[in-house]
Amino acid sequence: MSLGIFTSNWDFSPEESELRSKFQMVNIAIILSSISLIYGAIGNVVRGVAGLIAIEVFLISINIFLFFLLRKCKNSFYYVALIETVQFTLFFLFLVYVSAPEELKHIWLFTYPMILLYFQNQKSAIYWVLFMISGLLIAPLQPFVAVQYSLFQVSYISFVIAVISIIIYLYQKNMDEAKEIIRSQKKIMALQSKHAIMGEMISMIAHQWRQPLSTITLTISNFEIQKMLGKKCDEESTQKMLEEINKTILYLSNTIDDFQTFFRPNRVVEEMRVENLLQKAINFVTPRIKEEKIVLSLDIKRDTTIYTYPNELVQVILNLLNNAIDALLEFDTQEGKIVVSAKEEGNSIRICVEDNARGIEQENMDKLFEPYFSTKGKNGTGLGLYMSQMIMEKQFGTQIQVSSSSKGSSFAIIVPKKLQ
Repeated sequence: MSLGIFTSNWDFSPEESELRSKFQMVNIAIILSSISLIYGAIGNVVRGVAGLIAIEVFLISINIFLFFLLRKCKNSFYYVALIETVQFTLFFLFLVYVSAPEELKHIWLFTYPMILLYFQNQKSAIYWVLFMISGLLIAPLQPFVAVQYSLFQVSYISFVIAVISIIIYLYQKNMDEAKEIIRSQKKIMALQSKHAIMGEMISMIAHQWRQPLSTITLTISNFEIQKMLGKKCDEESTQKMLEEINKTILYLSNTIDDFQTFFRPNRVVEEMRVENLLQKAINFVTPRIKEEKIVLSLDIKRDTTIYTYPNELVQVILNLLNNAIDALLEFDTQEGKIVVSAKEEGNSIRICVEDNARGIEQENMDKLFEPYFSTKGKNGTGLGLYMSQMIMEKQFGTQIQVSSSSKGSSFAIIVPKKLQ
């Protein structure tokens, strides 16, 4: 049986994990209750109990309708959950009103609090449990139907349901608190990661701007020195100087645009060539690579257009590049080299960042993607690879692949050519 049957064949984002769980439980409840109803109907046919067969067939028909409704409309879940809650409530009460204690059909009542755990929120669940207990306690007292359960028996059943409900309520409350703590921790880690990336970006901006600003300063200084020496600058030289300054300022302006684009959260799939995307990431680290005299080469077997989230992808590649540079500097590798490659693999692109540093210690391989783990000491936040892995898992449905030896390390990401 395909697992899609339990999620009504819908796709759920990471933010909808709780809704996905609810879809699974309501489908399981529909399937299992239908099987129980079919079993009960067959048993009633064999025993010749005709009164319950019509009700069981009616409830099975409702389940079939709800089963297909969930597959037609994702927003129908809450209406389906309400119908299922009403159905279970009335059917369980009906079992008590028409059956005998020795038939043990009241045992199904003890599943009721667990059903409400997934079908209703905590406040609504409390009201439904109170309604169920009230219906049970009234059963032997009302004059309309001859109920075979005594007041003591329904009181005992009600007490057990109340105890189970309290246990499940406290369990659900603790689970909700735990989920909230996890969400808060993830937000904190995401914020810390953004701060760390911003710090790296500021450092990169300093590298990017240092040379152009020096060029402008030198050009203006030369012009002032010539004036102080009494030399006259012809119009052509002045125009050439101004054009050079203007070109450098334009470069600085484009750099600002690049950084603004990088930090802008765009969750829109964009069409982009792989080479342009890789070059965008490389541009950020170019000044640092030149300063450290590291050789970086780009190897693309075939330039391909992909439809993806460019900013998120650039962030991951940029983190891998910075880690490669840090590894080369840490081990003071002579003739440091970084190779960025991209090649097609079916409907995906494999992007790889390789370095010729000394590799990663085997004892650290399993910890690379753990939050706050870093081999850089005080210079590392331990969030770069963790957040990069989260981006690849949540946005692209893949994971970062790592291989390492004494000759260096290789980090690879698999990117779908076309995100849905």
